[in-house]
Amino acid sequence: MSDQTIRLLVGTTKGAFVIDGDADRAQWNVRGPYCDGWPINHVIGDRAAGTMWAAGGGDWSGAGVWRSDDDGRTWELTKLTSGQMDEWAAGDPGFAESIGWVDEPTPFGNDFSQVWSLGRAGGKLYAGTKPATLLMSDDDGATWETVKGLTNHPSAPEWGPGAAGLVLHTIVADPEDPEKMWVAISAAGVFATEDGGATWHRRNDLADSDAGEGNAHPAAASDGHTGFCVHHVERSNAEGHPLYQQNHDGVWCSGDGGHSWRDVTAGLPSRFGFPLWVHPRDGRTIWTVPLNGDTEGRYPPSAAAAVWRSRDGGTSWADQRTGLPQKACYFTVLRQGMSGDQQDPAGVYFGTNSGSVFASRNEGETWDEIARHLPCVLSVEVLESEPQL
Repeated sequence: MSDQTIRLLVGTTKGAFVIDGDADRAQWNVRGPYCDGWPINHVIGDRAAGTMWAAGGGDWSGAGVWRSDDDGRTWELTKLTSGQMDEWAAGDPGFAESIGWVDEPTPFGNDFSQVWSLGRAGGKLYAGTKPATLLMSDDDGATWETVKGLTNHPSAPEWGPGAAGLVLHTIVADPEDPEKMWVAISAAGVFATEDGGATWHRRNDLADSDAGEGNAHPAAASDGHTGFCVHHVERSNAEGHPLYQQNHDGVWCSGDGGHSWRDVTAGLPSRFGFPLWVHPRDGRTIWTVPLNGDTEGRYPPSAAAAVWRSRDGGTSWADQRTGLPQKACYFTVLRQGMSGDQQDPAGVYFGTNSGSVFASRNEGETWDEIARHLPCVLSVEVLESEPQL
């Protein structure tokens, strides 16, 4: 990629899209859909390797991970499980011929229906699935194996599904120590490893054991731990490396790698939401998109869109609305639907289930709609040529 190129990698219900931006982040070009129109839950890229990966699938197609080595223009599938399409094709030669189906066994049979998340750590590629399993590839996605240390965790028989099922939807790595990693499972909570996945520890304890008392919601904090229905986790690479999570009942912060969490929701218009993003150089600056509640429609409060930013680690919050729709706005921003770039000022981006992507070049002060009428946006990630500090 040329200097200062910004690419947004967008996963949708009808394939992957790439949105190319210029050096000023002012002009944007949408291309796609890719990956044969599969539901794509998450797309990531490795700037140094020049590679992109897209994770997805479903009951019809089975699950898989797509790979591109040419800036997302062509993609090759590594299929991991089989779906209903394979059953039909196996019993109907005419249908098999019409779709170009080849009878090849899948490495995981029908163990899971979707890949929900991707992450890189120490040159390895990780994938989270539905139902919740963590996979690892040490050959850039060509072959995969199960991270058995998590699968065999003593708490696994107790894991319960969230509304979307039992999904491993967030993978967060420590770029300075690839042995350290955090994953989030809905609805089983946050887990961490410090030995490359050999052993895992649940990290859901409250800093204040009384936090959440009086809140009767079943997903609220209780019994000395945060709610297990985690929606998203982000880790700051800035000093202190705080972790933040949005779960089903609030925004929470940890300054000790997830060993303890404190509630930082006060000041937001709602405890419910999905995405988070943390500033690349300031671990106390975070963004989130609150929604009006899990049973109230899951859209912006008062049907007026706002991104909320904190400059002090969640002690206080301010809404950012300029350029966002303020009337009859009923979209949802999903758990992997927000990201940002490394520039100064940082760019912030989010996609909606109504098919829009919004961008801010000034850390949320103003917003522009840079894409519309896409399929439902499931994820937004940023791939840039090099940090522009």
